[in-house]
Amino acid sequence: MRLLVRFLGFLFATGTVLALCAAAVVGYFAWSYSRELPDYEHLANYEPPIMTRLHANDGRLIAEYAKERRLFLPIQAMPKRLTTAFISAEDKTFYSHGGIDFLGVARAALQNIQNRDRRPQGASTITQQVAKNFLLTNETSMERKIKEALLSLRIEQTYTKDRILELYLNEIYLGLGAYGVGAASLVYFDKSVNELTLAEAAYLAALPKAPNNYHPFRFPERALERRNWVIDRIVENGYATREEGDAAKKEPIDVNPRPTGTQLVASEYFNEEVRRVVYEKYGEKGLYEGGLSVRTTLDPKMQVLARKALSDGLVAFDQQRGWRGPVREIDPRGDWGVALADVPAYGDIPWRLAVVLDAGQAQATIGLQPGRDKSGAVTRERVTGVIPLEGARWAKWAKGPERGRAVKTVSQVLKPGDVVYVEAIKQGGSDYRLRQAPEISGGLVAMDPFTGRVLALAGGFSYDESQFNRATQALRQPGSSFKPFIYASALDNGYTPSSVVMDAPIEINQGAGVGVWKPENYAKKFYGPQTLRFGIEKSRNVMTVRLAQDMGMPLISEYAKRFGVIEDLPPYLSMSLGAGETTVLRMTAAYSMFANGGKKITPTVIDRIQDRTGKTVYRHDDRDCQACTATAWAHQDEPRLVDHREQVLDPMTAYQITSMMEGVVLRGTGTGVRAVGKPIAGKTGTTNDYKDAWFVGFSPDLAVGVYLGYDKPRSMGEGETGGSIAAPVFTEFMKAALADKPAVPFRVPPGIKLIRINPSNGMRASAGDPKMILEAFKPGTAPPDSYSIIGQAAPSNRPDTVTPEADRAVRSGTGGLY
Repeated sequence: MRLLVRFLGFLFATGTVLALCAAAVVGYFAWSYSRELPDYEHLANYEPPIMTRLHANDGRLIAEYAKERRLFLPIQAMPKRLTTAFISAEDKTFYSHGGIDFLGVARAALQNIQNRDRRPQGASTITQQVAKNFLLTNETSMERKIKEALLSLRIEQTYTKDRILELYLNEIYLGLGAYGVGAASLVYFDKSVNELTLAEAAYLAALPKAPNNYHPFRFPERALERRNWVIDRIVENGYATREEGDAAKKEPIDVNPRPTGTQLVASEYFNEEVRRVVYEKYGEKGLYEGGLSVRTTLDPKMQVLARKALSDGLVAFDQQRGWRGPVREIDPRGDWGVALADVPAYGDIPWRLAVVLDAGQAQATIGLQPGRDKSGAVTRERVTGVIPLEGARWAKWAKGPERGRAVKTVSQVLKPGDVVYVEAIKQGGSDYRLRQAPEISGGLVAMDPFTGRVLALAGGFSYDESQFNRATQALRQPGSSFKPFIYASALDNGYTPSSVVMDAPIEINQGAGVGVWKPENYAKKFYGPQTLRFGIEKSRNVMTVRLAQDMGMPLISEYAKRFGVIEDLPPYLSMSLGAGETTVLRMTAAYSMFANGGKKITPTVIDRIQDRTGKTVYRHDDRDCQACTATAWAHQDEPRLVDHREQVLDPMTAYQITSMMEGVVLRGTGTGVRAVGKPIAGKTGTTNDYKDAWFVGFSPDLAVGVYLGYDKPRSMGEGETGGSIAAPVFTEFMKAALADKPAVPFRVPPGIKLIRINPSNGMRASAGDPKMILEAFKPGTAPPDSYSIIGQAAPSNRPDTVTPEADRAVRSGTGGLY
């Protein structure tokens, strides 16, 4: 007995020593690893990278930008149905353990021993996953597991359970590019988390372990099985009744992936311009991780109209040049759908690709490009249609000896195997119109003239085809659309709309080694003495050059800079005819200053930017409102905004030039714009050899600029002017944009006198004169009593001079014959 007692005492002593040694070893390792643990206290200020979202001016989401698609949601914004689903799937004892589930670890170890041939099971708690995801790597090692356990214990001592769960649910990757439950709810079901059903919440909770293994389209059966397992755990843990669980398991996994990138068709160029601006202001990190909320200036309805007007104009011009051939050729025999599905198509235009299956005299049979299902496989459905002769008649020959001849049979331009673009003639019908992507391009900008807010922007035919934005990036010569700035500077410096300028031959000595320049009018004719109004309405080049010569180019360069058209215009007289380079955006903003009474505006695509907390960090409208801080109305006066904007042009001058440009539409080179049916002022522009065509104009409350031309400048063809191809685009857009707006006349500033004049000579009109118009004069000015001609004689000591022959022609009254 004594021997047994000694033996038991020895065992106890030995066990105690071993336990103390083990405790010492564990304590040492814990102390050793704890010194290398990362700082976990920064989790208190955790700000995950979240996506930046762009919204239209009506609040509609138009685009998202992110490296990781994530929306941060506070735990208070997450419904219990969602949080309990994740707890049931990942860590059912989350609210009771201290960071490590020791019973779970023991249970997992026992199962791993019993099932050695299977993949080992883990027992990581949500806290441990937070420690790993935020502070450690995914390395599989005993050292990492020890650090993970130690961090979990410390995190539990520092943060509340709700904070830990909040971190977890906002950080986890759930597949399809979605990080966190907020983004996943949108990506998978296009819903906010509060709209999720029990079945949908359970499916999201099934994904953290291996999202790709439960992909809804690649592995639908596996995904359904895993989701139902989660539903059973939810019921088992008492978070739902058995009846609710059984009903949820009967629901299919109806995943409808939310599209990424642009959310509004037709706004791609606008969105890219906003993205570029935000990137310049806040950098890559701010754009893709900052969680900015950007309220843009975009008017969605107007944007669709702008895109359509520009596309229609480009297509109409291109079709006049004839058919250039198919996009590609494939074998139409057998199952043509698979080969056709592999042909890249522009996804931002309302056309479809099709393959010609048979082509005859009266029509061609076509097969439309099939779609792909959610897994990416080509659908089995094959849809056919026809292109009747009427749908292809425009496709006259573009090359060869038959160039320009009309098509008499469909088979003249199409053959089996041709891959072409088509557009339904009637929605829901089987007849299609042959289409081709235009070679010519262009840009359109619509702007609020009082604020510079860009309401719509179209930078080309298709963003999928080219991301180059012709509205903001293309530097092109504005041609005669630059002339209003010449005339405005004249009106601002002593001239009147009735001032008379000689339209007669002129030669400009450009200095040694450059030679003599002889500007000409478009019609190759000269019209003698004419008023400034006539000069701008009929876009007379020689009159404009004489006017610029009389004022001096340094003054005009200053006005070009003041209006933001061209920052540093060279002081050469040729620049007065629009030989400098600018953009559609700049021109539209400059014309807006005519419309708004001469106030300086800065064009913008952004109204306001808020950070992830909702704080406004940028606002375009920087006018000061000192009385806007009142929280309630107490019969005080209406607040007044203090406007510090620069007055770049006299308001009376702005109205005078507006009135003259209204004459361009009523009687001049832009008469086609009268079809808008509302008061419009504007100016056409065409450059040498018809390389650029412009129309820039405005109503009292909307300014629009349009440009058309080839990206690599070349002639668009004889007679293709701003009035013939750019003005129709402007007209189509304005007719639609102003359709429900009243016909508001241009606002006359105080002090302006409207006097009846004869537009032929600028002098007062006699009673009953049928040619009489109302002309605007500033105080102290009036129609001339005698005929005074600018440019009748030029100082001989100036380097730019009128030739003696031209001067004699003017003096003899025969100048108008040249």
